[in-house]
Amino acid sequence: MGTAAKKEINKFWAKNTQLNRPVSPHISIYKWSVPMMMSISHRGTGVALSSGISVFALAALVLPESYPYYLDLIHSMTFGPQFFAFSKFALAFPVAYHSFNGIRHLAWDLGKGFKIPEVYRSGYIVIALTVLTSIGLAAM
Repeated sequence: MGTAAKKEINKFWAKNTQLNRPVSPHISIYKWSVPMMMSISHRGTGVALSSGISVFALAALVLPESYPYYLDLIHSMTFGPQFFAFSKFALAFPVAYHSFNGIRHLAWDLGKGFKIPEVYRSGYIVIALTVLTSIGLAAM
């Protein structure tokens, strides 16, 4: 890097420090919104689902016993029905959310629903469908 470039960078940072500007883009300058949170959640559920599937597949390969043995082991534990209902909800929620939000993204790929009111409406629909579907699957 040449001397002129170093001077410009130093001048840039000195001005930002003097004006007390945050490093941009900085989380403190954004107003949190439903679409922003849903985008972050969609990525998070995708990572969590793929990681979970990978862990279970790896466990199936390396654990010494077969699936029925571990299923019987879980059934022999003394967990109440609330624990199982919560566990089923906790498993169903990310699957339902990622599926419904994925359909929403497919609609966006077709060029539909880009107006701000439509983005919020489709977001609230995804959240409502996710909660209802998760409750329904947990009740099974």
